[in-house]
Formats: sequence, structure tokens, C-alpha cells
Amino acid sequence: MKLRVVHRTTYCYGEPVTTSHHEARLSPRDRESQRVLSHDVAVSPAPEARRRRFDYFGNRTISFSLSEPHRELEVIARSLVELSELPPPLLHGSPAWEQVRDQLRSDHNRDSLDAYAMSFESPHVPILDELRDYALPSFPAQRAMLEGVRDLVGRIHADFTYDPSATDISTPVLEVLHDRRGVCQDFAHVAIACLRALGLPGRYVSGYLLTRPPPGKPKLVGADASHAWFATFVPGQGWVDFDPTNDVLPSDEHVSIAFGRDFADVTPIRGVILGGGQHELRVAVDVDPVA
Repeated sequence: MKLRVVHRTTYCYGEPVTTSHHEARLSPRDRESQRVLSHDVAVSPAPEARRRRFDYFGNRTISFSLSEPHRELEVIARSLVELSELPPPLLHGSPAWEQVRDQLRSDHNRDSLDAYAMSFESPHVPILDELRDYALPSFPAQRAMLEGVRDLVGRIHADFTYDPSATDISTPVLEVLHDRRGVCQDFAHVAIACLRALGLPGRYVSGYLLTRPPPGKPKLVGADASHAWFATFVPGQGWVDFDPTNDVLPSDEHVSIAFGRDFADVTPIRGVILGGGQHELRVAVDVDPVA
């Protein structure tokens, strides 16, 4: 399947911004099931300086700076991505979760070390007893690792209510656990926190999801949104993605943008500005299949 993604971000400032420096992670990743056919990022006003690089996690990153006064900044990322459906992972055939936990602590190959780094605390994902207690019913002794993760994802989907008004990016994961309400990034953080509380790796994934309007209704322009899910690692199988918001294993309708320890590592656009006063942020996303 080919998907065209247009991600438009607009900042409107109450006062002129005289200088600004920004960093964006809006470029899809190339991976086994995903190939980037085309991609560009347009910035208005045109920046004086622009630099591309890969960050620590291998995400494509664009940095740009403006020094002319402006009251509006618009960033439009356009991507064409080809996705292929992966065979379903061997949930029941994966090793016991205790075996994975112990192996990652002692294995020194590159993939295992990268995965082990995702089993520690990070800015939005503390390791807490309450998260461990919530996770344990899905991980009885010697249960297959991926079978336990799949059960945890189903429980989060059943126990938590999707509510965009309940949280923001600063809401602690423990508060989300207690209130049982939030959005995709909250559910990804809860799942990752549960895994890390057991000594297992959890990786945050940002991206997009193809959505479809109700039968007989037109798809609204700009009505899609960024999405988030998580992945965990099993030696011999690699990283396996799970989407707790929709209770699915992502396949050919999820577009991966960036990987990180949590949302702080994959923020779509961040920056520092001089001036501006109060500002308004508008984000519009369109994800459409291409024949």
C-alpha cells in the first residue's frame, strides 16, 4: 500500500518573532516494512540556515533558523511512503519474558544493547511499583514474552478511555494510570512503563495511521492526526510493534516517523524563539491511500 501524508504545522504569534531556531522530526523512516518514495519539508518564511542529520536513535532530523521578523511560521511535510504487510509475529513461540529480561542484561551484541537501553527510566516514563502491579497479571511465570505483551495491550485498550481533554504532554504516567483516560501517547507511555517496570524493553514510536470516515461520509481535509504506539524487543525476532489505542499490531496502515525512549525524543517540532508573545498552534494532517 502507498500512502501520501501531508503534515501542516502553523504557529501564529501575537508579536513579531525576531529570531527562532527549530528542530523537526517529520521524515518517515526506512525500515523492513516501509520504504520512503519521496519526502520534503517546506518552511515559510524561508529559513536562513537549514541542516539535515540523523539523531542518536537514527531519526531523520531537520534543523533550521530564522532571523527576519515574522508573525507566522508554517512547516509543511509531504511524504509518499510504500508499506508492506509483515507476517504476524510468533506470539506463543517467543521465549519466556524472564528469559528475555535476563538475556538482555548479559548479551553484548549491538541489537541487544540498544534494546537494553530501552528498559531504563526516561523523562516521561518512570519505573514505578504501581505500573509493575498493573503489568503482572499479563506476565505470569514463564509466559511467552510476546503473548504477555499482547495481553497487556488488550487490557490497556479495555481499561482506558480515549479522551483528548483528559491529558496533555505534561500529564504524569501515574496520573494516566489512576484516571484511566488519555490519548495515544499516554497509552504508549503506560505500556512502556509497564514493560520497563518488569525489566523489559519498550520503545516509543511516533507516526501516522490511515483512518477512514464513517460509511457514506466524506473524509475531512486535515482531520487526521499524528499517532503513537510502542515496540518491544525479542532476541532472534527483533522489534515488534503494538498499538494499544486500537488494540492491533501495526501493519501496512501505520507510518513510522521516529523512535525514542518516550515522546520527548520524538517531538515533531521544537524550538527556541525571541519575541512572539502569546501564540496559537494549529496542526492539520492528511493520510490518504494512493492508487
